[in-house]
Order: sequence, then structure tokens, then C-alpha cells
Amino acid sequence: MRERLAAGPLAPRPPRPASGDAPRLVHLDGRALTRPQSFDADVVIVGSGPAGATVARSLAARGLDVVVLEEGHAAPPESFVASGLTSMARLYREMGTSMALGNNPMPYLQGVAVGGTSVINGAISWRFNRETLDAWVSADPGLAGTLDPARLKTHEDAIWSRLGIAPTEDAVAGRKNQLLADGARALSLESRPIFRNVHGCLGSGRCLQGCPNGAKLSMDRSFLADAVHSGARILAGMRVSRVLHDGRRALGVAGTSAAGARFDVFARHAVVLAASAIGTPALLLASGLDHGPVGRHLTAHPGVSVTGRFSEPANNQLGATQGHEVVGLRAEGLKVEALGFDLSILASRVPGYGRELARGLAELDRFAVWGTALRARGEGSVRLLNGRPQVFYSLHPDDLVKARRAVRVMGDLFLAAGATEIYPGVPGFDAVIKDRATLERFEREGPLSPRAYAMSMTHLFGTARMGSDPAKSVVGPSFEHHHVAKLFVADSSVFPGNLGVNPQIPIMTLAAVCADLVVDA
Repeated sequence: MRERLAAGPLAPRPPRPASGDAPRLVHLDGRALTRPQSFDADVVIVGSGPAGATVARSLAARGLDVVVLEEGHAAPPESFVASGLTSMARLYREMGTSMALGNNPMPYLQGVAVGGTSVINGAISWRFNRETLDAWVSADPGLAGTLDPARLKTHEDAIWSRLGIAPTEDAVAGRKNQLLADGARALSLESRPIFRNVHGCLGSGRCLQGCPNGAKLSMDRSFLADAVHSGARILAGMRVSRVLHDGRRALGVAGTSAAGARFDVFARHAVVLAASAIGTPALLLASGLDHGPVGRHLTAHPGVSVTGRFSEPANNQLGATQGHEVVGLRAEGLKVEALGFDLSILASRVPGYGRELARGLAELDRFAVWGTALRARGEGSVRLLNGRPQVFYSLHPDDLVKARRAVRVMGDLFLAAGATEIYPGVPGFDAVIKDRATLERFEREGPLSPRAYAMSMTHLFGTARMGSDPAKSVVGPSFEHHHVAKLFVADSSVFPGNLGVNPQIPIMTLAAVCADLVVDA
């Protein structure tokens, strides 16, 4: 460990605010930290998304001195804009251009703000399913205590209550979600309004740009606010570059502020990494902690989408961003959702050029986009290239069969809902589909080349997986690093595999268990 930086007095821990007061969320903005400085805490947490916020809330409520480090900045509702492209530039890592390389290069999106990706996600909420937990424990019985269903449910119930999770109401669903429900009903496919962590949603269709009404209970408006109320400090604009350790025990972290100043945070009790399935393995590797399969076994839910055109307005940009889902095909590894984009992004889905494109743009309100998340078999990795993380990921052949099936299913749903045209967006097949016979032919004859499907990666897992065997895992069932004491990982890196559903609540649930074990360590 290098010596502490000479930088004057340490920033004090703030006093606990009086009951009912609303404390300032960010204790220090890194854009103002122009000189090297050191900080102390009982526990330092890297990352302020769902995992980091959950650990911070739990530990601060128990009286521990907690510091949360976040690379991004505070993003209050009044700062959000309607433009998807502008929002990506402000709130997304690498301006939304992050790319996983492999047999089908695909983008992945991560938020960079206080609250992490919860600020710009669709607020979709699912619980752990018992089948996944049983499979993980069957593969590694040493995880049985950590993944005890009763224990997880206790934490899930508390999270569910705090975030006010409830089905999307008809009043805010919007036409695009209602159309998906109509299509599912016509095909006798099980579907339901999406459960979301919102309060007072107005159906503005702006979840992915940040809710301008403050109705989404993202971490900055819920768990982080709770943590600060209990005395936690959030240091924003602070990029952590490595874990400080002596080979046996974690001692703290070091990094650079947004203004370019070096900083240290020394941890008296523990360091908790919650920097995502990309950021966490990158930090471990940058710190010389390459034990076990760190950075390997990356799994995900690749998404494929289809555009449909209706004779009447669908208003894809209005209503709950993602308010309805088809769950009747989950046994096949498919989950269909209505997708909401702002008009600038929706316009990119309109087919044709010249006059044809102009006609489509003039009737942009007639288009809707639905997507399917695949529970994929493909795996990838996170590696450091020139000191920066690079993601590699390739689809398994079975995933391409699922992708082809997903396009056919979404096409059927569109036609059943009354769409007049479907645009599968798959090179090598009809650009426009108008009947189910063509969709059936697509499922039989459509391409199985990885690059035939324009996909994006969502929901990343497994790059610092949990397990009882140090040769096959990075952290033990206690979330503590197998080789470096007092170093914990709390995010989706620890998941032994993917879920097939949106992971925010499962991530928070395991993070709550991690917090319990950090206290006991």
C-alpha cells in the first residue's frame, strides 16, 4: 500500500440528520476535488447502483461509517431531457457506444450517475425464481446457506415494499403496451403488466432518459437517500482505479477525481465492490487480483427486436416505457417486452429511403417496437486492454435458434394485435412481412448466422462468480474474496449464471445478504 497522500484534514462523517430532514445526497463532487486527498471509513463501497446502494443502506442503518464512491455525478430529475441521444451522452458509459466483441458484435448500455443504471433502466422488477436457485445449489451445494429461499424472500419482501413495486396501471400503460397485451390475448399467450419500482408514474415514456417527474424510485431516490439519512457519505465523480491490499487483506481503494486529483479511501473493516459485471472484474485485474476465473464466464440476456406498423397511432414514445411483457414462453428462454424509445431513436427503425422513408417519418406515431430477451447459453469475458476493460461475448448456436424463434413470435404478436406490416430487420430475408405464412417460413428458413440479428446485450452476470471451490470461483459463499480477506463483491458478478428475467431485484436481494455477511466478517 502506498503512503497516504498529503492533503490536509480528512472530510468528516456528516452528522445524522434530524428525523424528517432531507440530507444533501452527494457529500463531495469530484469536479471540485483538485488536490490529492485521503478519506477513512469503516466500509468503502465502489459503485452506487442497485448493489452498492443496498449494501450502503443496510450498513449505514447499523451504524457503520460508510463511503460510497461513484464515477458519475448526481442527476436530479430537472436535469433530464427528452432526447435519447443527448441522454446517452450525459448518463451512459461511453455515450452509449460500449461494444462487446464476438461472433455478433453488440452494444451494451450502462448508466454512469449517482444511482448507477437504475437511473436509466425501465424499472422492471422480478423476484428470484426457485428453479434458478435450485439449479445453482445443485451445481454447488456450498451455496445452500447463502441462497436459502426463506432468507432471500425476507430481503425481497423488504425491497419490494420500500420500492413500491406494483403492476403497471392501465392509466399510464399507453397504446403500445395495450397492443402487446391484445396480441398475446389473441394468441392465448400468458402475459401481464410489468411490475415496476415507481411511485406516481405519469406515463411520460422517459425511463431510459431519466424520469423527468422523479417518479421512478431509482437508487438515488430511494436506497441511497436512506443510506445518507443514516450517515453514509456519497463521493461522486470519483473513478476508482485499484483496490489497495497487502496480498492478504483489503485495505482500501485508490483512484482519480473528475478534476484529476488522486485520492485514497482507507477501509477499517471492509471493501465492497459493486461496480457491475464489467467494472468489478476490471478492478480486480487492475489490482493484480487475478485468482480464479475472474473476468470469465460472462453471461447475459441478448435482446432482439422487431418493428411493426399499425394503421392507427401506437405512440411508441408515450406511456410506460416498458409496461407489458409476454411470459408464456419463458420455458423456451424467451421473454417479450414492449419497448419505448424517443422519436429520434424510433425514427432509425423506419425502413426504406427517399420518399418511402419520408412517408414513414410522417407517420412515425404508427410504429411500435417490441423486443425479446433471450436466456442465452453464450459466454464471454472481460479483459483489460491498455488498462481499459474490453468485453468479449459470442452467441451459442442454440441462441441463434432462439433469436429466429423470437422474431417469428414477435411477428405473430404484431399481426394478432392488428399490425399491417412487420419489419424483422434480418438481412437475407424479406424486409417487409404481412402474413403469418411468411413468418412460419422465416422460422424454418431464416438465417442462423450470428450477424444476421441486430442485438444488444442486457443484464450481465458471472465475471467474479460465487462458489465454494476457489479454482472455479472468485468469491466464496460469504461474498468474500477467496484469497484476500475483507474484500467483498456484491453485484451481479457473483451470479453463477443468468436468470432469464430482469435482475435488478435479485441483485439487490443478494447484496442485502452480502451486507449481513460483511457485518459479521
